[in-house]
Amino acid sequence: MEKRGKGVMAADPIIIQEEKEIQRLESLFQAQRADFFAAPMPDANQRRRDLDALRGAMVAFHKRLAAAVSEDFGNRSIHETYAEVMSSVQGIRYARRHVRRWMRPSRRRAGLLMATTTSRVYYQPKGVAGVIAPWNYPLALSIGPLTCALAAGNRVMLKMPEATPRVNEVMHEMLASVFPEEKVAVIHGEVAVGKAFSKLPFDHLLFTGSTDVGRHIMRAAADNLTPVTLELGGKSPTIISDDVPMSMAAERICFGKAFNAGQTCVAPDYVLCPRGRVEEFTRAFEKAFAAMYPDLHKNLDYTCIVNERQHRRLLGYLDDARAMGAEIIELNPGNQRLDPLSRKLALHLVTNVKPGMRLMQEEIFGPILPVVPYDDIDEAIRFINERPRPLAINLFDHNAERRQRVLDGTHSGGVCVNDAISQFIAEDLPFGGVGDSGMGHYHAYEGFLTFSHHKAVFSRPRLNTAKPLYAPHGGWLQKLIFKLFLR
Repeated sequence: MEKRGKGVMAADPIIIQEEKEIQRLESLFQAQRADFFAAPMPDANQRRRDLDALRGAMVAFHKRLAAAVSEDFGNRSIHETYAEVMSSVQGIRYARRHVRRWMRPSRRRAGLLMATTTSRVYYQPKGVAGVIAPWNYPLALSIGPLTCALAAGNRVMLKMPEATPRVNEVMHEMLASVFPEEKVAVIHGEVAVGKAFSKLPFDHLLFTGSTDVGRHIMRAAADNLTPVTLELGGKSPTIISDDVPMSMAAERICFGKAFNAGQTCVAPDYVLCPRGRVEEFTRAFEKAFAAMYPDLHKNLDYTCIVNERQHRRLLGYLDDARAMGAEIIELNPGNQRLDPLSRKLALHLVTNVKPGMRLMQEEIFGPILPVVPYDDIDEAIRFINERPRPLAINLFDHNAERRQRVLDGTHSGGVCVNDAISQFIAEDLPFGGVGDSGMGHYHAYEGFLTFSHHKAVFSRPRLNTAKPLYAPHGGWLQKLIFKLFLR
């Protein structure tokens, strides 16, 4: 695309910048690959130094990062961003404490038939890892994979989201202050850069984002046979049992849904509520929300929707539900009109929902919470199983037998019992999806394994106990071995 200027054709500066960044991709990739082959197995001390450097940078830059996130969102609670940074820092600390143990080769049994031999699995860095981060948590969802990749000894190219340009600038400055680009490089750019990034022949590629984009990422990676980890979204259900204290359930669901204005991949997407308790839930939820966010119109603790496109999408869900007969309850403590230009969207409860509504077909990813009544736990389980497998199930139930029925009878990336979204920051739990909500894991030990090649090493000593299996066949010792082991 070009535009005229004083009789000459002037190239669009955005396109020029995109082309420069695409050219930079290949040179960075080759530089990181060369650096990896120069030192392909960093020892535990080096990995700890890298993690210490990353943690120190996060702490030093946390105020600038919080200000940048808020600027990109139009307003995002500084305390929510501090919580995001805090969980990232604690994840780095956890990896640093355990990386030496994670690196140790694991001993495996060779079996009686292979007596005198040894078998071990060595955990080797894969090489150059690519990480594509999303806009909703641009810090935690970039630093988390970066932590795992560095703990596993890799070089990393990090593609930041186009929706958070200010965050990207600060992240670039922060990481460049502690790592050379041959080890960790930050990539900026729009869709064209993202497509070029996903086509690089990485040794591993981790993508966090929507299911639809995840399919495109996987197709691009397939050309290079690049292994992928896909952290996607989906409609994460929340089940409330028929006897759990409603004030407790509503408060914790409200925390999980209102945090970051619902722009969280594991946030409650819809609530399955006992039919006779729907009104009790809406009253308790409204009370909890008012306690957390009084005077919503001027409350800086409540985050805005990230951009106008996402804001219009969410309003479209409400218009569609309203047209199909839903009852919509707007939660706006203070009862002051919200400035639409601010992109601050009140939390809405939606009852009398129908399966054909867009908010029941698509991931909501915002402050809208449909409430679906059910009559018994088997009906709730069927409702979940008739839909694509979610990233998370939030289950509010104090009955151990009923909890086990849900755990055994459903599939999801994870389950959060009597809480919402907190499983993401549990230090030693893997994080990942299943089916439409993703594949593979990161965080903690599973994250180290994701970015490591598991090299099987089999060793035989001078004494060759396998020689009776060599040709010529049919000797008495070989016959005895077959008789002993073929049973």
